[in-house]
Amino acid sequence: MAKKTINIDVVREIALSLQGVEESTLHGVPSFKLRGKLLACPAIHPSAEPDTLAVRLDFDRREQLIMAEPDIYYVTEHYLKHPMVLVRLSLADRNSLKNLLSTARSLMGAKDKPAGGGGK
Repeated sequence: MAKKTINIDVVREIALSLQGVEESTLHGVPSFKLRGKLLACPAIHPSAEPDTLAVRLDFDRREQLIMAEPDIYYVTEHYLKHPMVLVRLSLADRNSLKNLLSTARSLMGAKDKPAGGGGK
């Protein structure tokens, strides 16, 4: 059973299906942002493997993903201090990538909401 290769076109399709996510560029490569803040982009730092996606994610969730599936998720020294996880697209599947991007988008949206239950 052959699985469809995940590439930037698949990433684009998934990312743009998420509420508020827009396509942009970062250092000449496609990127996906929420209210101007980076959600995901191809990892362009030389320490990253080819065909790797960088996704904004908190440090705890990053650690959990890497421990659970180190063949797919990883981090290099360059990204250690950044809330990002690196994803080997050649090993990722569409559902996992959709879940990861949805989680990342939700975390970004949560940070923008005011604390407390008050509001309109």
